Amino acid sequence: MPSPSMTTGARPAAVVFILITVLLDVLSFGVIIPVLPVLVERFMSGDTARAAEIFGLMATAWAFMQFVCSPIQGALSDRFGRRPVVLLSNAGLGLDYVLMALAPDITWLFVGRVLSGMASSSFSTAGAYIADVTGAEQRAAAFGKMGVAFGLGFVLGPAVGGLLGAVDPRLPFWGAAATSLLNACYGYFVLPESLAPEHRRAFSWSRANPIGALVLLRSHRELFGLAIAEFLMSLAHVVLPSVTVLYLGYKFGWDSTAVGLTLAAVGISAMIVQGVLVGPVTRAYGEPRTVRTGLFCGALGFSIYALAPHGWVYCLGIPIMSFWGLAGPAMQSLMTRRVSHMEQGRLQGAIASLIGIAGLIGPSLFTQTFAYFINPAARWHFPGAPFVLASCLLLLAMTIAWRVTRFQD
Repeated sequence: MPSPSMTTGARPAAVVFILITVLLDVLSFGVIIPVLPVLVERFMSGDTARAAEIFGLMATAWAFMQFVCSPIQGALSDRFGRRPVVLLSNAGLGLDYVLMALAPDITWLFVGRVLSGMASSSFSTAGAYIADVTGAEQRAAAFGKMGVAFGLGFVLGPAVGGLLGAVDPRLPFWGAAATSLLNACYGYFVLPESLAPEHRRAFSWSRANPIGALVLLRSHRELFGLAIAEFLMSLAHVVLPSVTVLYLGYKFGWDSTAVGLTLAAVGISAMIVQGVLVGPVTRAYGEPRTVRTGLFCGALGFSIYALAPHGWVYCLGIPIMSFWGLAGPAMQSLMTRRVSHMEQGRLQGAIASLIGIAGLIGPSLFTQTFAYFINPAARWHFPGAPFVLASCLLLLAMTIAWRVTRFQD
């Protein structure tokens, strides 16, 4: 049954809109991946080293704004409802991409990237909306569909961005702006409010700031344990965008085409698991076991990646790794059960902040690990070390999740 907080009925079009919002947010992010470094390099007069430094600062600034703004948006949605926050976020993201498309220099491009990190924090509100309109038993499957939308955006975004960027490096920004603004207009007509006035909570900066939002995670022993597991899982995930391209090129000599096809296979496999299997598996085995099974498969997949002597062995790890996709939706569903309707936005903001922290520290952690173990001076030459580290993080997350949910099996 839908949550009683739904004010106008859980219209299918509204849920589809939320999934489209997630897809377009990620698509808008992914579509500029192939061209943003090129544009930065142009502004740096072709100085690749300096461009790399600026691009790294942009990535850090984007992740930091996600960390800061996600709990604020979540708390605002708890106070004013999900609808206005989602629509304003979509519109703001669209206008921001217009700014970046017109940016005359690197300063304006940097400002645009910061604003993008602020506006795209609507993931937390989208998650709260899904929690509002789905019953507890269907929530894991709904979050799985959000994962599918997220994955599809990352698969399609860079491909579309590459095609548009071949025409003009600024064209992907215009495309991203158009999709976000059109989605905001579409949502204005089809998106009902999901949080009834009687279930809203007064806005407070003490709860909306990142530290205050994280305090919510300590309000319940099981919630705190699941939050630690969520953070470890998010941190382990950072290894994929951080070192996969470098690792495959270094160890197997794969070119960009082979790497791109491999990453597409990873994304498609994960989408199949999250879109098709999450619901049936959680209904059959329960959310706690689903979380542990997903985390174990992820750890096993990373181990195969790390130890693979040949490229085809590495590829064998992809279908195993894809079952990691069971863990995220089931874990998020478990966490939503432990807070009230009035705190769903705050919870999603806190989760997004955890992901933001992982995004801040993960790239350096894994790239430095990779660099150390391929250094000729290292005692042990082991390029797969970052994946072993990620595997250990998932095993630790699995242990913590088991300890806090073992009595629910």
